[in-house]
Amino acid sequence: MAMPPTESRTPLFKITCLKFATLAAPTIAALPMPLFAAPAIQYDAICPFSERRIGRIDSLMQDHHHSELDRETTEPHDSPVRQAVILAAGVGVRLKERGKMMPKGRLCLGENPIIEESILRLLAVGIKQIVIVTGHLAEQFEPLRDRYQGAVQLVHNSYYADSGSMYSLYCARQHIDEDFLLLESDLIYERRALAALLEYPEDDILLLSGFTNSSDEVFVETNGGCLVAMSKNRNSLGLRIAGELVGISRISQRLYRVMLQKAAKQFCTTRHVDYETDCLVAAAQVVPVNCHVVEDLVWAEIDDERQLIRARDKVYPAILQRENQAALVARASSRDRRRLRNLRAGLSDRAGAAALLSEGTKNAQ
Repeated sequence: MAMPPTESRTPLFKITCLKFATLAAPTIAALPMPLFAAPAIQYDAICPFSERRIGRIDSLMQDHHHSELDRETTEPHDSPVRQAVILAAGVGVRLKERGKMMPKGRLCLGENPIIEESILRLLAVGIKQIVIVTGHLAEQFEPLRDRYQGAVQLVHNSYYADSGSMYSLYCARQHIDEDFLLLESDLIYERRALAALLEYPEDDILLLSGFTNSSDEVFVETNGGCLVAMSKNRNSLGLRIAGELVGISRISQRLYRVMLQKAAKQFCTTRHVDYETDCLVAAAQVVPVNCHVVEDLVWAEIDDERQLIRARDKVYPAILQRENQAALVARASSRDRRRLRNLRAGLSDRAGAAALLSEGTKNAQ
């Protein structure tokens, strides 16, 4: 059917444009200027709605979607690693009376024990199964298993008072069937520490930070970015000290098997074998272990009262401040993407309407 004469279509066309302008202008005006390259895109510059300009908006959306801001989110997402092991068997001798009353992982700096904060961070980055190796006051961890049913599993190290951290990791061997994150229970840290390991392109990674001057540091020597040695005595290492050991690692099944083999030989004479200095270093001679340094990472380990005070008064507030800022950025980024999607949808609808009018004009002629 032929379209009406051009003169009779013009008012409808103007009404349509006016209606779209009324709806779109506030959205465009509300868009944050940094998203666009200078000179800033104005409403009157976008009209008329050509495919070229629609493509430009689409390109802006894609660039923004893949920006650094988009990486910080509070929503769980798929992870290349689905298992985690938290070592929580230690007695906490250096915390004296406080250590006798509770395991280090049960210390509270905020609303939840620090080990539960780790659990929540792990779940948020896509970890599905968390194995906690308990020992000292193991019953205090049972509420976590009940609270996170299906996600948290407890494994007990019966020799916790007469063994090292590698023996605790050995106790979990029947429950680890894929690559995993390995954490210590007495840590507080930013969530991006986990993201740094999960996003790293290699399978075996040791997370390092810059130098904290926090006392009791473990320094890590590297060669070509891979682990060579580690020690609390910096002078015993070579010149290539890359940073400090955080206590969060990504372990492949291959590396874990080599660690178990190295440990089994030492268990013939003693269970006092540490996973880091005794087994990771030895296994790194067979399987390269990458050392990923996050220079400005905010984190702390709590082994004694001095470290507890530092963690409570300085480090934990700094972590909260950073993560609150990251959450605000993530929410703003999400709003920006929605606005861009709405803008593009409006532009596409308008372009489609213009195409139909153009086709109708050709048919009428």
